[in-house]
Amino acid sequence: MQSSRKKVFFEDCVFLVDENVYEPAEDSFLFAENLPVSEGDAVVDMGTGCGLLGIVAARHAASVIGVDVNPFAVRSARENAELNHVLSRLSFVQGDLFAPLRIGERFDLILFNAPYVPCEQLKGNSWVERAWVGGTTGRRIIDRFISKAPRYLKRTGRILLMQSTLSGIEQTVRRFKQNDLKTSIVAKRDLPFFETLVLVKAER
Repeated sequence: MQSSRKKVFFEDCVFLVDENVYEPAEDSFLFAENLPVSEGDAVVDMGTGCGLLGIVAARHAASVIGVDVNPFAVRSARENAELNHVLSRLSFVQGDLFAPLRIGERFDLILFNAPYVPCEQLKGNSWVERAWVGGTTGRRIIDRFISKAPRYLKRTGRILLMQSTLSGIEQTVRRFKQNDLKTSIVAKRDLPFFETLVLVKAER
């Protein structure tokens, strides 16, 4: 039996979102609205989900690799790339963070809308929950990402990381600095209950 799918729109793009895939929300759209991609960039869209960021990036990038641990997301993103006529510039792989990428491969831009919600464990075996559950402090996946991302970055490359103030922006800035990367804030959006979404840029 085929799972149900929702239709989501961003600018002139349309995305079909499987019920087992994180549906783009405010964090996704804030990220997409502030996505500077240069002509010829090699891009990684980590945690690609339905492929929204990778597909938007592919309008200008030379190549985009979408990575997700969720097999439903990889399939959905590939279908959406074809639907939006950019499949020739995208490829998709299933795996945990940088594990499926070749050692020594370098990129101009690494994107990650991270799982950042402080929550100790999954309530069930839900692929969608994996997209937002970040452990007790919200930093379980963020810290793993920051420790690995710099080795996949070109000398002039940059990282864009979306997270929430609930998972500690100061800690993110400090960890990037420990990896010899300077940070700046690209965009913010206040949410209810004293939470703010923050898009952090890191570069050498």
